[in-house]
Amino acid sequence: MVRRYSVAASVITGAVVALTGCGGGPAEDGGGARPYRVLITAGLSTQGVLAANAETAVVAAKAGAAKVNEAGGVDGRKVEVAVVDDEGNPTTALTKIRQEIAKKKPDLVLNAGPSTITAATLPVFKQNKILSFNIAPTEDSGDPEAYPLNFDLTGSPDDYTNGLLPYFAEKGYKSAGIIHSSTANGVAFDTAVTAALKAEGIPVLDSQEYDPAALDMTPQLQSVQAKKPDVLLLNGYGAPVGYLLKGIEKLGWDVPVIGDGSVSATGLIATPPPAGVLGTPQVENLVIQALKSSVKNPDDQAVNDAITAMTSTGEIKATLIMATNYDAVPLIAAAAEKAGGADDPEALAEALEDPAVQSAAKVAVLKKYNYSATSHGANLGAEEFAFIPPSEVVNGQYQ
Repeated sequence: MVRRYSVAASVITGAVVALTGCGGGPAEDGGGARPYRVLITAGLSTQGVLAANAETAVVAAKAGAAKVNEAGGVDGRKVEVAVVDDEGNPTTALTKIRQEIAKKKPDLVLNAGPSTITAATLPVFKQNKILSFNIAPTEDSGDPEAYPLNFDLTGSPDDYTNGLLPYFAEKGYKSAGIIHSSTANGVAFDTAVTAALKAEGIPVLDSQEYDPAALDMTPQLQSVQAKKPDVLLLNGYGAPVGYLLKGIEKLGWDVPVIGDGSVSATGLIATPPPAGVLGTPQVENLVIQALKSSVKNPDDQAVNDAITAMTSTGEIKATLIMATNYDAVPLIAAAAEKAGGADDPEALAEALEDPAVQSAAKVAVLKKYNYSATSHGANLGAEEFAFIPPSEVVNGQYQ
């Protein structure tokens, strides 16, 4: 099944910044091995959470490139990272990417989301035979028949659902209610969770959809509350999460609440009042499904090294769910070793489908990407996820 999911320290608006992954100037084509050129498009001039997400995605990409360069580069080629500000606009992203291709075709393209950027740009990459990773999948971005040179770096609703089932078993939940956004991500979440729980013999007693532009979801919450589920599954991102939690409190509904990956990426749950709800009664019953790398663990050396590399590059302004670009260049480095070079994007794509390459790649934000000839989705295992109460976020991690 094709899946979707829906999410820089030096910001130079409207400009292209060429950077080596570590110190020193970029190698010239005539002075030794030509550089391996990575282009990342990100909405650096946006505001608020979108800007924080974009900056984190860029910092992660630069840090991953730096780590690979320290180890000798991609097949001996120094990695250069160029950044374009797409303003969070698909049209702008498309224009600037075409300009960059016309000047000097990149070897690899990354993005910082949203999925509208992915949808607009993937056909151009396919036409120009450019390898790409993206952190904002679309319905068909992980389908190798549609986009054979694209690979998703983010878990899908199916991935998150598979991670949810062991937690249900641990807690002994026998029924569930769902409230979800009317966005594509929310509908996909509802579809995936309902099907998976049904297969496990766990009924979804009620599922309610809300408009993310709404300011009050009380009627939908009341409908689910009336069915008395053991647990409420909550999908939402940004301000709607606050309205949902406020509505649950208003109803006096004492029910365990599990927030999905979108909720875990919402800053207000990790922020004390007045800007957020951390430490208030609204989050007393809330646990969030987060990437394990987004949870502080002094013993996880790979993640801690990645954070050190990122903070030496810039500020981590979002949780590490926005930092999977860190893993992109290490994946390419491992694929190049298998392919015997980094010049042929089709050979690299085929190598990325090899489980041995996936295991050899020195990734950190996710432990393993499970690509195959039939799916270029991340296909995450349940071991990638943790269920935790909200807490303060420092350097991309819940404390």
